[in-house]
Amino acid sequence: MGEAPKQGGAGGDARRLVRVALDEATIGRAVAEIEHEREVAIYDLLERNEFALVGGGKGPYELTLSIIDRRLVFQVAARRGKEMSFILSLAPFRRIVKDYFLVCESYYRAIKTAPPSHIEAIDMGRRGLHDEGTQILIDRLKGKIEVDYETARRLFTLICVLHWKG
Repeated sequence: MGEAPKQGGAGGDARRLVRVALDEATIGRAVAEIEHEREVAIYDLLERNEFALVGGGKGPYELTLSIIDRRLVFQVAARRGKEMSFILSLAPFRRIVKDYFLVCESYYRAIKTAPPSHIEAIDMGRRGLHDEGTQILIDRLKGKIEVDYETARRLFTLICVLHWKG
């Protein structure tokens, strides 16, 4: 959806995403909070990421995420190489995404009226689930795509957005 700012140095883009898109056919418009999460995740991802194909073309890379036939699809185009698609089962993500959305809904309700200590407790649970989903993603991408932890966190956020049904 966006372009990353240019980084200095020779080969500075070789291990990074410069464009990230979510397949519009997969997602619909969501509530404001989910749209905001999507925009922030893409912006942060493009600002700073570490992403490289294992045994594939050199970057910079463009990524499109989609869900097709109940499978998660990473379509990666290397500007100096080939295009590759990776299809992952959604089964390992189902429970964590469902729990994550339940906690997020509680969080968004709580920030309107709950005391700060209650909001903080919910947020800690939300971050814990997000960490768990991040680790699942890292494990599922092993041998296909190398990412650092923060890149995987933002990608997990986008995977959650793809699951959102309103």
